[in-house]
Amino acid sequence: MDEVKLIVGNIKKGNIAPIYFLTGEEPYFIDKISEFIEKSILSEEERGFNQVVLYGKDVTVEDVVGNAKRYPMMAERQVVIVKEAQHLSRTIEGLAAYAEQPQPSTVLVVCYKNSKLDKRKKLYKEIQKKGVFFESKKLYENKVADWIKKVLKVKGYGITHKAAELLVEFLGTDLGRIDKELDKLCMMVPKGVEITPEAIELNIGISKDYNNFELKKAVIERDFVKAARIVNYFSQNPKDNPFVLTVSLLYSFFIQLLGYHGLKDHSKANVVSSLGVRPFLVPEIQLAAKNYPMRRVSEIVSHLRQLDVKGKGVGAGMTQQDLLKELLIRIF
Repeated sequence: MDEVKLIVGNIKKGNIAPIYFLTGEEPYFIDKISEFIEKSILSEEERGFNQVVLYGKDVTVEDVVGNAKRYPMMAERQVVIVKEAQHLSRTIEGLAAYAEQPQPSTVLVVCYKNSKLDKRKKLYKEIQKKGVFFESKKLYENKVADWIKKVLKVKGYGITHKAAELLVEFLGTDLGRIDKELDKLCMMVPKGVEITPEAIELNIGISKDYNNFELKKAVIERDFVKAARIVNYFSQNPKDNPFVLTVSLLYSFFIQLLGYHGLKDHSKANVVSSLGVRPFLVPEIQLAAKNYPMRRVSEIVSHLRQLDVKGKGVGAGMTQQDLLKELLIRIF
């Protein structure tokens, strides 16, 4: 995210590179940089003649170079954006000659999603010399809640930790999807207000009480009644609460708990560094360790693996309700 700010900041200052090669597994940041360039470098009047959007599946590398070598009409620059450039992966190295001597009046933006450029070859080396090479890396799930807080802070909002985790649990790690939901929230919630689980439930429709976040908490505290209530809700709303997601979240937690039991040093600092968890999560891990000895955790992990297979329809035609009931029995 800091690298994105740096690229955008330089463009705002007028430090515009002739080539932007945007690649990596996270399309969200690639789209954000591309959209910013598309809307900000040329004025609205200049775009009609001097901004071209090409699609990798419809053009060749020669077409891209041909467009990039043209001169702008009644403008200082032209912008050529190549979307879905990963479709040119077999011939992308053909851009190396152009990258060696790029047209000074052209801003070429290559969106090369979910692919990697061979850094041993000439194209990468020339882009490093003459342009901007940006690799968009996927955020780990445990980093997404912090990303949500940063995005909302820029928009002028706060958000509680539980609300941020709720969004991650329901929306996953798709940053584009999360960003759209945040825009909806910001339209409904007054600026400067801290977003709570109640606000999310009201404006997005995610239940603040019946979700995997609360189920995990009930399991940690060995609160069978609360867990049963949540599981019953999941059974009645299977589309919004897929079993595979529930079992995956619990499996990840118990694997983490297994790692905790294997540590000799259970100090907060060591748990954070060894397990890669955020400091505020350590107390719940410590509580779970008291309620679930290492041997029991190993058994639960084994059960959850079997349930994951059943949930995917392998060797058992069980309903979600039956799977959830078995889940509780195996854990409690």
